[in-house]
Amino acid sequence: MQDTTALLDGKTALVTGGARRIGARIARLLHAEGMNLVLHYHRSVHEAEALRDELEGMRPNSVALVQADLLDTARLPALAESAHAVWGRLDVLVNNASTFYPTPVGEITEAVWDDLLGTNLKAPLFLSQATAPLLAEHHGCIVNLIDIHAVRPLKGYPVYSAAKAGLYMLTQSLARELGPRVRVNGVAPGAILWPEQSENAAMHEALIERTALKREGSPDDVARAVLFLVRDAGYITGHILPVDGGRMLSH
Repeated sequence: MQDTTALLDGKTALVTGGARRIGARIARLLHAEGMNLVLHYHRSVHEAEALRDELEGMRPNSVALVQADLLDTARLPALAESAHAVWGRLDVLVNNASTFYPTPVGEITEAVWDDLLGTNLKAPLFLSQATAPLLAEHHGCIVNLIDIHAVRPLKGYPVYSAAKAGLYMLTQSLARELGPRVRVNGVAPGAILWPEQSENAAMHEALIERTALKREGSPDDVARAVLFLVRDAGYITGHILPVDGGRMLSH
């Protein structure tokens, strides 16, 4: 069995949307494995600072913060360069930042299209493009946070589902384009951390009922899947790993 001790020590990960929720859990786990972190945030400055202080209390000088609106595509090359500059290397990009809300047909506007496609597809593409040469220096990897609704559209969320479907194919396409020096994989969560602003408890319960395990997953389940793809999956690329409690088994 492979000894994974210290495999990630001293390496650097950029995690978008890393201040809260699933992004924060991914950040904590990668940090616990010895990685230095560049945590991206947009508006969650207080959460980002609190997480940085928490992690630096365990290991000083191991977390840097970077603020950016990922919809500002022109800024993404500078974001990549600043992440690389902190410790002189970049080994992992986790495209976690996302927006999620319903867009019923008949009420879809160009603004919500631009927002949902921008955060869930356009930003991951352009940030991956900007970081690819930096990741290639050390045979790094990209992990995209996708969604099971990339292949099983969620009723009432056609634009979000389409955006994640695009990210699903982008993950596979980038794996071909960036190999052999950069691996690209994805994690597709199921019923995990329903949005805080959602009032549709009935839909949430229905989604859980359609899983084989009949329970909601946790951010830890997603973070461990990301860690596997980063640390242990050296011969895996172009793969999307469902973390859905068996939801994909249900029609």
